[in-house]
Amino acid sequence: MEEIKIKATICVIILGLIVKLSVIEWLFCILFIGIVIATELINSSIEAVVDLISPNKNSLAKVAKDTASGAVLIFALTALVGGLIIFLPKVILLIGSWL
Repeated sequence: MEEIKIKATICVIILGLIVKLSVIEWLFCILFIGIVIATELINSSIEAVVDLISPNKNSLAKVAKDTASGAVLIFALTALVGGLIIFLPKVILLIGSWL
């Protein structure tokens, strides 16, 4: 999963350079990337602590893990929507200029 995040980050940087993002757009992209990575790290920490405290199957442990994973998903979807808002108009203009 980390490999996908690294590839996505590299794609955002390359595409951002191609479409010449503004400073504000770069700040939002950096914020989106940072929040997704930070949330993933928090999720990993929660899962490790839950596994340490509750090595046997436990319904509350499952809730903790699922909730932390859900937070990662929500932030990732938010970053995706934010990225589309930033990049889609620029990519459409870029493609239109090639045609």
